[in-house]
Amino acid sequence: MSTLAPVWLDAVRWDAQGLVPVIAQEVGTGDVLMFAWMNREALLQTVTLREAVYWSRSRNRLWHKGEESGHVQKVHDLRLDCDTDVLLLKVEQIDRIACHTGRHSCFFQQFSGTAEDGQWVAVEPVLKSPEAMYKKGEPTA
Repeated sequence: MSTLAPVWLDAVRWDAQGLVPVIAQEVGTGDVLMFAWMNREALLQTVTLREAVYWSRSRNRLWHKGEESGHVQKVHDLRLDCDTDVLLLKVEQIDRIACHTGRHSCFFQQFSGTAEDGQWVAVEPVLKSPEAMYKKGEPTA
């Protein structure tokens, strides 16, 4: 890759840590799969590879989605919101598993009840156990 950053990266409004929030949405179904962060290098690699590359805040490094689990996200479309501070990736989710819990979507907990007696209920099944996806059972998400 070139040492000079493409001008289009400057159109993104990066936060104080040099990050931008990213929503991954499944192309075709419209399912919201996950939320993550990107820095400039992650976005540049995503565009270059046409596969999602995120910035892991917990590991303080780039994270190519599926690097351990094999659940790669093939990027079909990339959008920037009207305030230029949120990205939307429309992706093909390989093996239908986007969440490190082994579910299709990270948004598998649905609120049920009222403000007084509500609870979060898992409404999507585990498609593959995390232990089967990762070497040490540690998620990459």
